[in-house]
Amino acid sequence: MSPRETLVKVERLTRRFGVHTVVDGVDFEVHRGEVLGFLGPNGAGKTTTMRMITGNLAPSAGRVTINGLDILDQPKAAKAEIGYLPEQPPLYRELTVDEYLRFCARLNRIARGRVAQAMASAKARCGLGEVGGRLIGNLSKGYQQRVGIAQAIIHSPAVVVLDEPTVGLDPIQIREIRHLIRDLGGEHSVILSTHILPEVQATCDRVQIINRGRLVMSDSIEALTRRSETANLLLRLARPPQADAIRAHIPDIEQVEVRDDGAFLLHFSDGQAVPETVAQIIVEQGWGLLELSPERRSLEQIFVDITTGDVNSNSDTETVA
Repeated sequence: MSPRETLVKVERLTRRFGVHTVVDGVDFEVHRGEVLGFLGPNGAGKTTTMRMITGNLAPSAGRVTINGLDILDQPKAAKAEIGYLPEQPPLYRELTVDEYLRFCARLNRIARGRVAQAMASAKARCGLGEVGGRLIGNLSKGYQQRVGIAQAIIHSPAVVVLDEPTVGLDPIQIREIRHLIRDLGGEHSVILSTHILPEVQATCDRVQIINRGRLVMSDSIEALTRRSETANLLLRLARPPQADAIRAHIPDIEQVEVRDDGAFLLHFSDGQAVPETVAQIIVEQGWGLLELSPERRSLEQIFVDITTGDVNSNSDTETVA
């Protein structure tokens, strides 16, 4: 199959509660082998969108197609192509891992003769091979999350939806779950809903942001990295002069910001920063150049700018397929 095969297609998805529109005409696609990070502030419509994609809430308008199946016209077949891990995993703590996964296999209508194979595959992928006989309630939070992911993939769905999969985990567990998510992305379409922005950068191929019910950004991580670059330059000097002297000697500087760590952030008017010229002037002045690099905005800064309306509107959304 083509690696660009579309497994999730959302078209003009809308949900109203009375006169209040929570999700307003959202469009996007997710391809096989892609991990999509889905972000949004509280109340933005993210959870409502997830519920409609997974068939837990009917849209007021629009269409959701899962692996070519319309989730309203063919709900059973479409939902069979989805694996879902909610923020609170649906675990039965009094069951062993094997008992629980066997139960999940039967819920997903896996043929009786294939249940053992499906369980073994899910346990292997989630690193549960040695805990099959243990009670879920006695497992660490990290292993419980693994069990939750195992139940989501036991029927080999085309699409895996994960809602805040690393909340409450320690750093080692977070790293292990992120690695597992990347592994899942090689075979499925994965939609990762999270508030942890570094997690998006560590695991996702693409990120999209929903705000006030509308999709305000959809971009690849690669393009987002380019977007994070600004016209400002970060400058570190061995023999730093006063900020006024820097501004006097280097043309087109609008502002020189002195940072707490002693570095300078040079703001240029109209984005006219020319690093080669700046470096030459610094050498001529004998200030001792240690570092000269473009300032990069973090994903958190971009997220805040977009969701507070500072840089983008819905009409300016940049979409990368």
